[in-house]
Amino acid sequence: MTGVKCINLGLPKTGTTSLAYALDKAGWRVADHKVRRVHTRDPQLGGTFVGRQLYNGYFEGNPFKYLDVYDALSEISALNGETSLWPQCDYVMLKAMRMTRPDLLFVATWRPAEEVSDSMRRWNSLGTDRLPGGTIPGLPLGYGESDAERIRWIEGHYDMLRDVFGDDPRFLELPMGASNARARLSAHVGLKLPWWGKLNVNKKIRDPSGSKGMI
Repeated sequence: MTGVKCINLGLPKTGTTSLAYALDKAGWRVADHKVRRVHTRDPQLGGTFVGRQLYNGYFEGNPFKYLDVYDALSEISALNGETSLWPQCDYVMLKAMRMTRPDLLFVATWRPAEEVSDSMRRWNSLGTDRLPGGTIPGLPLGYGESDAERIRWIEGHYDMLRDVFGDDPRFLELPMGASNARARLSAHVGLKLPWWGKLNVNKKIRDPSGSKGMI
C-alpha cells in the first residue's frame, strides 16, 4: 500500500512525538501535528495542520487526498486559537478512513488518564486554557479545566475507540510505558524499530515549596 498506512488515534501527551520518531527512524515518513514544508512543494499545504488536511480531503471524498506523501500520521489533532480539530474523536471520520482504505492500520498511544491529564495541565496552557476554551468532541466549551473533567474525557475517548474497533486486528491500543510496547508496535506495523524511547517530555523543576514538579 502506498501513501498513509498507519494513523495514531491517541490523544496529545500520550507519546505521539515518540511514536513519530520511532517510525521515522524505521524508515517511514511521518506527519506529526503539521504537514512540514520540507515534505511538499505545495505552498498551500506546507505548514498546515494534519487534522485540517484530513477534513479537507474528507469533504472532497477521500480523507487522505492531501496526505499521501506520508506513510503514517502520529498526531492528528490541533487546538490553536479558534482552530479545534479532533479527527480521532470523530466517528464519522473514523468510519470514512476505514472505508476509504480497508487495509489501513490504526494505533492508539495510551498512558494512564491521570498522567495524561497532569501532563496536559502543565503543557503550554493546554489543560488550563486551551482545552476549556475549545470546542472538542466529548469536552464542550467550558469543560476540561479540572483534572476530574479531563480524566473523564480521556477515559471516554479510549472507551469509544474500543467500542468502534472491537477486536479488529488492524487496531492496536499501545500502552507506551509497557515493557513490550516496542515489540507490539513492530509486529503491528511490520517494521523493525531501531529506536525506542521518550521525546517531548515535560522538564522537571523544583517548585517554591521544595517539592519536585513538572512543566
